[in-house]
Amino acid sequence: MKEFDVIVIGAGSGLHISSAAAEQGLSVAIVEEGPMGGTCLNRGCIPSKMIIHSADVAETISTSHLFGVISKIQKIDFARVTRRASAAVDKEAREIEESIRHAKNMELFKKRGRFVGERTIAVGSKKIRGRKVVVAAGTRPSVPLIEGLQDIEYLTSDNAMRITKQPKSMIILGGGYIAAELGHFFGALGTKVTILQRSVMLREEDREIAEAFTHAFSKKHKVVLGYTPKEAKKKSGGIYIIAENQKKRQIKLSAESLLVATGRVPNTDLLDVKKGGIAVNEKGFVKVNKFLETTAPGTWALGDIVGKYLLKHSANLEAEYVWHNAFTKHKHPVDYWPMGHAIFTSPQIAAAGYTEQELQEMKKDYAKGVYHYKDTGMGLAIAEENGFAKILADRRSRKILGCHIMGPEAPTLIHEAIIAMKCGLTADQLAGTVHIHPAASEVVQRAAGSIDWGREAEQRFMGYKE
Repeated sequence: MKEFDVIVIGAGSGLHISSAAAEQGLSVAIVEEGPMGGTCLNRGCIPSKMIIHSADVAETISTSHLFGVISKIQKIDFARVTRRASAAVDKEAREIEESIRHAKNMELFKKRGRFVGERTIAVGSKKIRGRKVVVAAGTRPSVPLIEGLQDIEYLTSDNAMRITKQPKSMIILGGGYIAAELGHFFGALGTKVTILQRSVMLREEDREIAEAFTHAFSKKHKVVLGYTPKEAKKKSGGIYIIAENQKKRQIKLSAESLLVATGRVPNTDLLDVKKGGIAVNEKGFVKVNKFLETTAPGTWALGDIVGKYLLKHSANLEAEYVWHNAFTKHKHPVDYWPMGHAIFTSPQIAAAGYTEQELQEMKKDYAKGVYHYKDTGMGLAIAEENGFAKILADRRSRKILGCHIMGPEAPTLIHEAIIAMKCGLTADQLAGTVHIHPAASEVVQRAAGSIDWGREAEQRFMGYKE
């Protein structure tokens, strides 16, 4: 059995650990059965944003008449859209693998690994042992138990972005960020999209954002809420789904294609982590402490398999902490605040910090400000009718507790709030900072400036007493 200083399971954000360890002269084993780069590069954020850009271009053309430009989409070369993304990510994955194979102190095991003991991994017919082990093996699409689904050819986020023939119609099971992004992609390019979701779309978002998004998305695509899929069957030229609501009323939906986008599950079962002494929670995610240490000595975990945030930038942050905590003398707890995220759908969504419902559950004394794009100069210029920014702040300290944006450039605009929150600035300081006019960022400034603190809070802030 070969021993290594470090074993890294997963070639996504875990590569930050393997490359740093190898540069320090440590012997490193990388265990990864798939292409290098992990979910983000191969099946997630990179290819999805490449194909979604094509959808954004199509949507811009289809709405150009609003600005006096009469245009028409002559043809959608769907195969070119998906092949462009696939070619780019496949090339980068190959280049990463080549660099690993030629790197000093690294050995790549391109097969599925599974724990057979403490810090001991079986990879094919071989066994390897690490003085330190980092588990960064990610998640995979969750597929619900639906009668007949196993007999139907369906898509998930793993393969939906690689198909070269555009479906004429599609049912999407789920209403989370994957369903929202891929629904926008297929729908904007001309596929007739039907979303089937048990509750509102994007239910993990701030409630006002989720409801506003569901309303806006429903204007473009068919959205069926309050129904649970019960049965899936083949039909001539496609499939149909039988769904049921809480009152046992059934409906039947049909389409050429089916996309299952009902969440993600961790790969801990495939790794058999329990044999490595690694405990998991009730959902199967690896249990870690504030230093990202697992219950097994000398073993750390990071990324989606931990389940804290299923975000690439979060995994990269965790990789920095694992490196510091596992390979230096001093340990530091992970500081996630404020972890932002974005959903590249239409309209775009971005958020950081707490939702209003979370603050209510915490019984936090907060105030909020909301401002709409249409009431700004840039919002008027781009004819944005639905978008808005919402800021939540502590009523006493006036520090920003959360920011939520729906509208154009939301993934970029959110960073203004993220920086303010990281630096501990108040909503007043954000509102009082001179912003370029007319720029989209004014919607964030004015949301901060529109917060209704209440007379009591205002007097307390000013030092008044009656």
